Amino acid sequence: MAVTIYTTPTCGYCKKAKEFFRARGVSFTEYNVAADRRKAEEMVRRSGQMGVPVIEISGRIIVGFNQAEIERALSRA
Repeated sequence: MAVTIYTTPTCGYCKKAKEFFRARGVSFTEYNVAADRRKAEEMVRRSGQMGVPVIEISGRIIVGFNQAEIERALSRA
């Protein structure tokens, strides 16, 4: 299962998402879109959104920290 999180350092929901994954032992790759313009462009291209967090779980895009959607995506991955 591949989990990617596009974040910014000041995003409270990004921190909640990372805490959620860590508490469940789910590994993830994090990209700071405030510091990496290419990853910011990739995030917008993939999600159609400029807000963070953008979470990708095995190809499924979830915008924001939507715990129910994240749990569904993890159970299907």
